[in-house]
Amino acid sequence: MKKAERSRITKRIIFQYIIALASFAALLIGGVIFCAWICSLFFWDWTDPLYQFLNFIRENIFSICAVILLIGWFAITYFFVIRPLNYIDEIVAAAKQLAYPSEEQILLNRALYEIQYELNTVRERALRNAELAHEAEKRKNDLIIYLAHDLKTPLTSIIGYLTLLRDEPEISSEIRARYTGIALDKAERLEQLINEFFDITRFSLTTLTLEPQSISLSRMLEQTVSEFYPVFAEKDLTCTAAIQPETELVCDPDKLARVFDNLFRNAVNYSYANSEITLAMTAANGIVTVTVANCGKTVPKEKLDRIFEQFFRLDSARSTGTGGAGLGLAIAKEIVTLHGGSITAESENERIIFTVILPQNKIS
Repeated sequence: MKKAERSRITKRIIFQYIIALASFAALLIGGVIFCAWICSLFFWDWTDPLYQFLNFIRENIFSICAVILLIGWFAITYFFVIRPLNYIDEIVAAAKQLAYPSEEQILLNRALYEIQYELNTVRERALRNAELAHEAEKRKNDLIIYLAHDLKTPLTSIIGYLTLLRDEPEISSEIRARYTGIALDKAERLEQLINEFFDITRFSLTTLTLEPQSISLSRMLEQTVSEFYPVFAEKDLTCTAAIQPETELVCDPDKLARVFDNLFRNAVNYSYANSEITLAMTAANGIVTVTVANCGKTVPKEKLDRIFEQFFRLDSARSTGTGGAGLGLAIAKEIVTLHGGSITAESENERIIFTVILPQNKIS
């Protein structure tokens, strides 16, 4: 087992202890020499009691000095042992306070300033982490309530229309087709909601791993855009793509495709009607840059800073039918980070831009 390195305060106490012992010994020797010199300046009568006392001290000087040194060593050692014990008591009390952190600052002896600073840093970090965990848990619980409510809605519709089809076999083929189409739409929505539940479970309980290979990023982005054309048409949106051709990238294609899929879905959900979504991809000096931009309500900075958090949704009042589970961007960031890249968001003048930067030839 590696020996723990001594802290600064321990080194300081040991140094002060040695200095105190050396100073006491020096003062004792200096005092003896000074007293002997003073006594030599006088003429003494051998019958003088003071002379007899001083002569006794001279004859037993080594024994007396040894006793004084022993007493001094004990006193100094006692002082330097008691002081660290007091420090330990303060640190133990601070540790108890740290076990249940509060807004109250941890205060220690001035000599323990460095430890006080570190403990308060840990306390503040613990408070911040607890607050973030509480917010994440609250958002997750709220989301589960929304999803549970929305699971019931399409299921009720499916049961209702299937019941009509069962109980009215003589209805026209046109009405039958309409009821079947509505039931299918609701079933697809139900499947989407169930998949969001699975996303929550996977994101909370598993760690993403990559299976890298070399692919054509240009073709991946072109295919992603083409797959979204029906969605764009449904939302009265247009898409303009400027993709650098024949751009190769080492990545996990399935997971990276999910990143761009999530970015497009986010752009669709938060775009103004009859607006344009733009995609741009360039590669230079071994770095690939992909931007996805859309026209929509400007995102406030306080929300923009949290947009990649788990279960965070720009508009908590949006239904899960459009707002999603609040996991898409969080998962996208984790995937991009695992690829050694970065993803950022900016918003101003009713425009939202996501920028993905990836190393082209390796996953760091």
